[in-house]
Amino acid sequence: MDILGAQLSFYSFLIIGVIMLLGWLQGKPLSEMFNISVSLAVAAIPEGLPIVVTVTLALGVMRMAKRNAIVKKLPTVETLGCVNVICSDKTGTLTKNEMTATIIITSDGYMADVTGAGYNDQGEIHIRHCNNVEMAKTNITNLLEIGAVCNNAYIQNGTLLGQPTEGALVAVAMKNGMYATAENYVRIQEYPFSSEQKMMAVKCIHKYNNNKEEFFFAKGALETLLPQCTKYQFGTQTVPLTKQNEAEFLSEAYEIGRKGLRVLALAKGRSMQDLIYCGLVGITDPPRPLVRESIEMLMQSGVRVKMVTGDAQETALAIANLIGIDTIHHQTLSGQEMDQLNEHQLDKVANNVSVFYRVSPRHKLEIVKSLQRTGNIVGMTGDGVNDGVALKKADIGIAMGKNGTDVCKEAADMILVNDDFHTIIAAIEEGKGIFYNIRNFVRFQLSTSIAALALIALATLMDIANPLNAMQILWINIIMDGPPAQSLGVEPVDHDVLKQKPRNVKQPMITKSVVANVLLSASIIVLGTLWVFQREMADGTLGKTKRDTTMTFTCFVFFDMFNALSCRSQTKSVFTIGLTTNRMFLLAVAFSIIGQMLVVYFPPLQMVFQTEALTPYDILFLVTLTSSVLVVSEIKKWFERTMERKMYSTRSELDFV
Repeated sequence: MDILGAQLSFYSFLIIGVIMLLGWLQGKPLSEMFNISVSLAVAAIPEGLPIVVTVTLALGVMRMAKRNAIVKKLPTVETLGCVNVICSDKTGTLTKNEMTATIIITSDGYMADVTGAGYNDQGEIHIRHCNNVEMAKTNITNLLEIGAVCNNAYIQNGTLLGQPTEGALVAVAMKNGMYATAENYVRIQEYPFSSEQKMMAVKCIHKYNNNKEEFFFAKGALETLLPQCTKYQFGTQTVPLTKQNEAEFLSEAYEIGRKGLRVLALAKGRSMQDLIYCGLVGITDPPRPLVRESIEMLMQSGVRVKMVTGDAQETALAIANLIGIDTIHHQTLSGQEMDQLNEHQLDKVANNVSVFYRVSPRHKLEIVKSLQRTGNIVGMTGDGVNDGVALKKADIGIAMGKNGTDVCKEAADMILVNDDFHTIIAAIEEGKGIFYNIRNFVRFQLSTSIAALALIALATLMDIANPLNAMQILWINIIMDGPPAQSLGVEPVDHDVLKQKPRNVKQPMITKSVVANVLLSASIIVLGTLWVFQREMADGTLGKTKRDTTMTFTCFVFFDMFNALSCRSQTKSVFTIGLTTNRMFLLAVAFSIIGQMLVVYFPPLQMVFQTEALTPYDILFLVTLTSSVLVVSEIKKWFERTMERKMYSTRSELDFV
């Protein structure tokens, strides 16, 4: 914007200087040319541009806040329209983060299904058909005991205090009648969960055991926990763990994960290097209601969505397929596989990966860097302390408002208040809409500025009287930079804007299409206004009269109003978007027309602006003439839309063939 303003100012001063020089060479009074030049400078320099941009961005931020997206910096709004890749966490963003244990498999093969949902004891554990139900109950209870003790979550009156995954383990223990299991143990030491280790363990002693023997309870990813195990529970005995056993347990975890469940392995023992594997718990976390539709909309608009999760590959793929992320034509990549690749190798594959699994915050940073190196504008979501670096590096860092840490929120550019992926859609929509609103304002201001400069320049070159005096030019500037222009910045966001492809971050505000529209509108305004001036000058009176300038002045202002109406959208008809959808614009135009009528008919203002009253026929004539700028613009938009539909139809037929 700063560059655009500087360029407009430079060229305006250059043209104004030429106009003043030519007028002086033609013998026109220097004072008159000086006044005209100063007025043109005020009118042509886009002093309203910073105000409109700031107000438009600020109003956009307010609208986004109402849609649960808090933007911390105004420039972020503009960048949102350029994002073409979103790397999203699975848990809590793509899914509800409402964890519920649904299946239990003990190490000796007993299986049970769990009913009920939510963080409460409402539900039952149904053991599948087996030969020894009592043994199954005992081993399931032992398994759930590990989950309840190796846990930092609490459930009070149906409210979870802690992490949802741990809450699911507490809830399933409650369904088994185990309400105070953790209170039977005294915790001596905790080995906290980390994204790198993907497991948690606690060292405890039993309160009511006289020998005070220490026990370790552990939970985490099966592939991380199994190497710490030397035995597994089989009935009432512990049996040495073999490679064949490990393969069987991994196969069980894979089958559970294929259903989209998060798989937690549980183990216990007297040493962290000598644990006894006890079984698995499958936890469901359903996708958010609108996430599939959101991903589909983003893909249609040219934004690729990549899942970044710490879960296993089979779980990630199951959820990805459920929510519409393409896993057939794209690869998957694990954090471990990323560690084997150098930067160049990662850059070659990252664009074609749709699911990154078993990744840590360190891997998130590498993913962002790789995608940026290949020319992408990246949005990254995160909620943990360690995610801060990746969020800071991303073009748009997106933090979770509910479950995000303070460090994460501080590093992010945008915060999702409700942790919902669908909110990102609303933010991108606002970002694109705001950019196009600013572009529409620039189009209107440029066409008016060029028209005013060209009108005076042509009059000077033709060696005729100036069609407008200094006060009239200043009044036009008020309209150009005033309420009608600024109301274009608050145009309601067109929902179809989401279908537009992400804008290239290097793309200038003024494109070839904008220039074409500006020159077309400016040409119509100049030719129409100059024709009215020449027509009035040819009425037989000597010299320029008040009527001549009043007709010319009012003609230019009316052209401006119709031009503003056509600038409300670059592609859509004003009748399609609705004449009353932007009430601020209607009020601004109404006040401008009332102001113009006062300038024409109110005697004190007639003296200031050198005008005189016009007849109703004159006003009708001017309205009919000046509406041509809107009519031509509508015809051009219709033609462009028709050609675009034909091209799209042709491409579709070729794709079908």
